[in-house]
Amino acid sequence: MTTRPTIVLVRGDITEQHADVLVNAANSSLLGGGGVDGAIHRRGGPEILSACRDLRASHYGKGLPTGQAVATTAGRLHARHVVHTVGPVWSPTQDRSALLASCYEESLRVAAELGARTVAFPALSTGVYGWPLDDGARIAVRSVRAAARPPVTEVRFVLFDEEAYARFDEALAA
Repeated sequence: MTTRPTIVLVRGDITEQHADVLVNAANSSLLGGGGVDGAIHRRGGPEILSACRDLRASHYGKGLPTGQAVATTAGRLHARHVVHTVGPVWSPTQDRSALLASCYEESLRVAAELGARTVAFPALSTGVYGWPLDDGARIAVRSVRAAARPPVTEVRFVLFDEEAYARFDEALAA
C-alpha cells in the first residue's frame, strides 16, 4: 500500500510558490496567455517560452491536446519544472469532467516521472474556461487523491481568492 500525499491548500499566487513542479493552466498553443498561464510565462521568463516553442516545433505542432500534460524548465520560478496542462472549457450541455480529471492525473504522472516530491496546482479550468468552482474543486481533490503516486509527497492547491479556497476546503473535507 502506498501512502497518499499530503494535500495542502494555500491562498496566494502560484508563481510565488517553492515546489519541484508548478502546474500551468496552459492554453493549447503553449505560447502564453492570460490568467495563470500569462503569470507563469511572465514570472518564469523567456526560458519557458523558448522551451514551449521547441515543443511546438517537435511533438506538439498542432498544440497540446486538452487533458494532456508536458513539462518544461521553470525558468526563473522557484521550481525545477513547469508542467503545462490544457483544461477543458466548461459546457452546460456536454460532460467534460473526465478531461478535467485527466489534467490532474496526467500532470501528476509527468511530475512523478520527473522525480518531483512537491507539486503545486492552480484551480484548473475555473477561471476564464468557466468551470463551476465547486465542481472543479471536487474533481481536483478526487483526481489528486486517486492519481498521486511516489515520489510525490505533497500536492498543494494554490488558490487565488477566498471563494476558491473555501470551495477547495469543502471538497477536501468531503
